[in-house]
Amino acid sequence: MPSSSKSHLLVAFITIFLDLLGFGIIIPILPFFTKSLGASPTLITLLAASYSLMQFLFSPFWGYLSDKKGRRPIMLSSIFISGIGYLIFASATQIWVLFLARILSGFGNANLGTAQAIISDSTSGEERSKGMGLIGAAFGLGFIFGPAIGAFLSQYSPQTPIYAAGILSFGNLILTYFILPETKDPSIQPEGMDKVFNTQLLQQAKKYTNLIPIFFISFIGTVAFSQIEQIIALFIEAIWVPEELMEEEKIKTAARYTGYYLTIIGVVAAIIQGGLIGKLNKRFGEVTLIRAGLIIIMTAIIMIPFIGSTKSFLLLLISGPYLALGTSILNPSKSSLISRSIPSQLQGTMLGLNQSFSSLGRVIGPSVAGLLFEISINIPFYIGAGMMLPAIWWSLYLRAPHQSTEPKNTN
Repeated sequence: MPSSSKSHLLVAFITIFLDLLGFGIIIPILPFFTKSLGASPTLITLLAASYSLMQFLFSPFWGYLSDKKGRRPIMLSSIFISGIGYLIFASATQIWVLFLARILSGFGNANLGTAQAIISDSTSGEERSKGMGLIGAAFGLGFIFGPAIGAFLSQYSPQTPIYAAGILSFGNLILTYFILPETKDPSIQPEGMDKVFNTQLLQQAKKYTNLIPIFFISFIGTVAFSQIEQIIALFIEAIWVPEELMEEEKIKTAARYTGYYLTIIGVVAAIIQGGLIGKLNKRFGEVTLIRAGLIIIMTAIIMIPFIGSTKSFLLLLISGPYLALGTSILNPSKSSLISRSIPSQLQGTMLGLNQSFSSLGRVIGPSVAGLLFEISINIPFYIGAGMMLPAIWWSLYLRAPHQSTEPKNTN
């Protein structure tokens, strides 16, 4: 890999890491801060769904703009908008303001497709899985340090971690402005779509092997997994936080326990996606890793309610790396397989469209998770595990890509 490409990867990694660190900081406190303003579990998960709805609607928008205008201005714009959303959220005293803030942050953070396009611009086909693994490593490191920092700051006040995330976003904005170069080849232009939100995107995707199955896997798998993402903190509070504690002390304790769990997951994710995913891909290939990741996630989810019945928080911490293993081999493998299946001029658009399908899953999953949690704290895990089965079935349609990324003959 040329030295300039390596430097682009390093700069992109730093930018993405800081973006995700801010996101990770607020995770332990978010449901409890929302709950302190009178929100039910259903409203808490609907708040998460509103964030993801914006990502669903605007991931193709950011991806297409990055293909047309360049990666750098899109990353700068999205980071700025996200930072404003954090600051509004931290100062909110009413639930409707929380929704406004998360909608704004969701719009700004719909930039993962652009980040993946930066990696794609800077890597060759055989190095792309390792490059996509850097995004996963940034996620992992964000989830190592973010929840740990958030859990620590939440001991001062519920708002402190959220303000910290906003300040970090603006620090990232300044750093990105000075160090992130433009990676897009100006001679490569998107293929003539004057609108992002039309059926041309899916029609184009059908021309390339693997894209439609991966989009369905992203959607169905995310519906299942996002239910767990959004209620695990409430599950931890219900099982392991003593009821007799004062409300403020309950918030601090629940945030601290959630931070421990997410930090362990982040450590394992960073190790796998930061160093091992490239070796695993060379040995097994993206298709095998996607199938294995889905199976591991399904079994990890079904374990959680049984661990809850034992009341052993240590067992929950021990199970975290198994869940991290599944997500850590699944997500970069999906992105790499998409990237190796399409030409350069569609990288941002199709990677953004895949993020959009994942975001749609995160709209639906949390929307039902809160309702299910109010019926029984175990039901979301049983349903989430069961919903992984269709995703596993769709993975059987995946094929290792050929060297050419020309459209397949659909006649």
